[in-house]
Amino acid sequence: MKRKNPVKYIFVLGGVLSGLGKGIVASSLGFLLKSNKYKVTIQKLDPYLNIDPGTMNPFQHGEVFVLDDGSETDLDLGHYERFINENMSSLNTTSAGTVYWNVLNEERKGNFLGETIQVIPHITNEIKRRIRSVNPNRKFDIIISEVGGTVGDIESQPFVEAIRQLRLDVGKKNCLIIHTTLLPYINASREMKTKPTQHSVMRLRESGLDPDIIVCRTENSNHLNLKLKKKIALFCNVESNMVFESPDVATIYEIPLVLNNQNFDKAIMKKLNLKIDNNQKDINYLTDFINSFKKPSYSLNIAICGKYNSLQDSYKSILEAFVHAGVKNKAKIIITWIDTEKINSGTNFELLFKNIDGILIPGGFGDRGIEGKILCSKYARENLIPFFGICLGLQCAIIDIARHLCNFKNSNSSEFNSKTKYPVVDLMNDQKGVRLKGASMRLGSYSCQLKSNTLAQSAYSKYKVKERHRHRYEVNNLFKEEFKKNGVVFSGINPDLDLIEIIELKKHPWFLAVQFHPELKSRIVEPHPLFEDFIKASIGFSNESKQ
Repeated sequence: MKRKNPVKYIFVLGGVLSGLGKGIVASSLGFLLKSNKYKVTIQKLDPYLNIDPGTMNPFQHGEVFVLDDGSETDLDLGHYERFINENMSSLNTTSAGTVYWNVLNEERKGNFLGETIQVIPHITNEIKRRIRSVNPNRKFDIIISEVGGTVGDIESQPFVEAIRQLRLDVGKKNCLIIHTTLLPYINASREMKTKPTQHSVMRLRESGLDPDIIVCRTENSNHLNLKLKKKIALFCNVESNMVFESPDVATIYEIPLVLNNQNFDKAIMKKLNLKIDNNQKDINYLTDFINSFKKPSYSLNIAICGKYNSLQDSYKSILEAFVHAGVKNKAKIIITWIDTEKINSGTNFELLFKNIDGILIPGGFGDRGIEGKILCSKYARENLIPFFGICLGLQCAIIDIARHLCNFKNSNSSEFNSKTKYPVVDLMNDQKGVRLKGASMRLGSYSCQLKSNTLAQSAYSKYKVKERHRHRYEVNNLFKEEFKKNGVVFSGINPDLDLIEIIELKKHPWFLAVQFHPELKSRIVEPHPLFEDFIKASIGFSNESKQ
């Protein structure tokens, strides 16, 4: 019987400050290793004490990325899926809250036989168990783990200690540490400074970990040179050819190519004694993708009408889905951010949407900015502008149609007005007894049956699809017939629960809204068909407008 090679563990940690792109480095490495024919998965280790980010404000943590199994996760899981084209699960995400929750539940059951529960070994053992559990039945050759936060944070210390122990458990030849740091350029002295990197590595080494590889985040046209490499190598105890650069790029999908050109993946495979495949077809595909991105045939202005606009990470997956769909349609997508809180009936909509080729209303919660979103739907509908509503966007479109086509005066969602005479959007029956907020919505993948001869069915080119959901409220079926009389087409229905998933309008060239989140399933190699079709319709509208 052929003996399996040992599983390789790669950990990506960050220093100096957050937001350096650990997730992009981890995702890029996953892409490069997978292009070398290895089976790869990526997991996120988050030191915060929340069980998951599901109850966090988007302004604090960006979007919540929902998986097929209903897990509410960090937006980095979206990067993992988009880069390595694999579906993640709850096993790919671990927070400190989950770790402590599991350990304390075991203690309450009496499973520790009267022991004193401590960070070492109980918490660190649970972290190690979670890291290994992402690879049931040895499905993967390589596990990449990104550690959230910054080295030196109090809350991340148990994770760093667990990694130190795991490295000894599996052997250093099967484990590799990547440290991402900032290499700032100081205008006053006109030079790049390595001291933040030196101190960051110092903190990491104080915790018991020596980095094998250092990735330096650089900005603008300030790049890592050989002199700086040697200085960092000397003070951080690594070889100079193990110091790499992650610079500013036009799109994050260029980072795998930038790292590959520096032999980043080859250096890692050599350290882990992995065979290198020089025929990497995925690299060629990505190169073509980037070339198409940089040389578009069209330029489109798409309006995103939201209320979390000040932190664009709140809509990260939507922005990436536009990149994928834009490349597929040879179009450059320029986003115009519309703050719906500032919109009212007195707004000059012609000026607001001047030169706009398509309008999208994204998801969200609460009544803030809702009336503005409803008015945006009305303007798109009346002026035949391509319109795409997502989750709350569908609900706003339904309220617009109810008020202005069906003459249901002051109709609303019961989420925003519990006493409305016409609750055209209402709480789902299985949500009415729910009191706890965490992980209690309609979450994860559900099936949708598509109606023939509709925009949706044409875009998907199939009759049954599965999409990811995150909501409590749904279009009220009691008003279904009245909507049909006024030109609404229910082109997607969940057959099991008889819930409305997709709506369209008969007298509009491209007016489509969905209750699910299609952006969560868009990939580099496979743009989401609805985004692709929306951009195609917007190109048509743009061309007609210029005639």
